[in-house]
Amino acid sequence: MPAPLPQSLLEAIEAQAGVVLLEQVRTCGMTPDQVRARVKSGRWQRLYPRVYLTHGGPAQRPTSQWAALLYAGTDALLSHGTAAELWGLRDEPVGADAPVDVTVSWDRRVRPQPGLRLRYSTRVTAIRHPSRLPPRTRVEDTVLDLAATAEQFPEVVGLVCSACQRRLTTPARLLAALAARPNAPWRAPLRTMLAEVEKGAQSPLELAYLRTVERAHGLPRGTRQAHRRTNSISQWVDVCYDEYLLVVELDGRLGHVGDGAFRDRRRDNHAAETGYWTLRYGWAETIGRPCEVAEQIARVLRLRGWRGRVRACRQCGPSEQVSLGDLRVS
Repeated sequence: MPAPLPQSLLEAIEAQAGVVLLEQVRTCGMTPDQVRARVKSGRWQRLYPRVYLTHGGPAQRPTSQWAALLYAGTDALLSHGTAAELWGLRDEPVGADAPVDVTVSWDRRVRPQPGLRLRYSTRVTAIRHPSRLPPRTRVEDTVLDLAATAEQFPEVVGLVCSACQRRLTTPARLLAALAARPNAPWRAPLRTMLAEVEKGAQSPLELAYLRTVERAHGLPRGTRQAHRRTNSISQWVDVCYDEYLLVVELDGRLGHVGDGAFRDRRRDNHAAETGYWTLRYGWAETIGRPCEVAEQIARVLRLRGWRGRVRACRQCGPSEQVSLGDLRVS
C-alpha cells in the first residue's frame, strides 16, 4: 500500500487539475522511484516528460491545459485558441485531446511534444493576465493573437465584435493593446474598425454594411442602433436614414423563423404606418452582393429626395458601374 501523499502535494494536485511536475513531487519528499512505481501500477500517468497525471482515468481539458503549462516552464501561459476557450470566446466544444496553445519567452527553447502548439514572444510578461489561473494571455491580446492568424478580415471583425458584445473587453482596451503591436497583421483596418465600434456599429454585419455598402458607395451615413418612438410604441432599428424616411434592418442569423420573423414583420408594419420604408438584408446580400444592395438603397433614397452622388467601388463590375452611373447627380 503506497504511503499517503503529503498535504502540500495534494494541494498542488487540486490546484493544477490533477497534474504535478516531477520537481514538485521531489520537493515534497517523494523519490523518482516512487513516481515510477505509481506509473507502472497504473495509478499515475506520464503525460509529458516530468509531468504526471495523478490518477488512472481519462484526462479532462483542464488537465491537458495544466500539463502543457507545467511542461513548458514557469513563464509559460496559455494563448491563442486555448486562451479563447478559457475566456469564453469560442462557442464550439473542445475535446480533452485537442492541441493546447502555449506561449513562452523568446529566449527559451522548449522541445516540441504531441498535442502542444508552442509560440515564442518577447512580451510574455506584458500579455499575461495578472491573476487568472491557469496562466493565460489577457483578453485583448488573445483577440489580437487570433486576429493575426485570420486569413480574411471578416474573421477579424467577428472576433472583435464577439469579445465586445460579451463584455469581455472594450474597443478602447483593444486599441491600447494594438498600439503595443506595431507590426500586427490587419493593424490598419483593425484601428479603423475599433473606432467604428466605438461609434455604435455593434455587430459584424453592421460593420460589413457600413464598410462595403454605405461608405464604399458614397451613400449618406445612417444612424446606428437608432431608437424610434411613435405613439406608444418604442423600437430600435439597425440603421435609420431619418431625413429620407428609410430604415435598413440587418439580420445576422442564418435562419430567421418563428418569433424573430414575427417581430420583424411587426416592426416593418409599424414603420410603414409612420411613413418609413424598410429594407432588410442578411449576410448573403451584404457580403456577397454589396454593390447590388447599394444600388437598391440609392434608388430608394432618390425616391425619397436624396440628391447625393453615388460612386462605384473597387468590387463593382461593369454592370454595377453602369447602373450606379445612372444614379449620379451632377
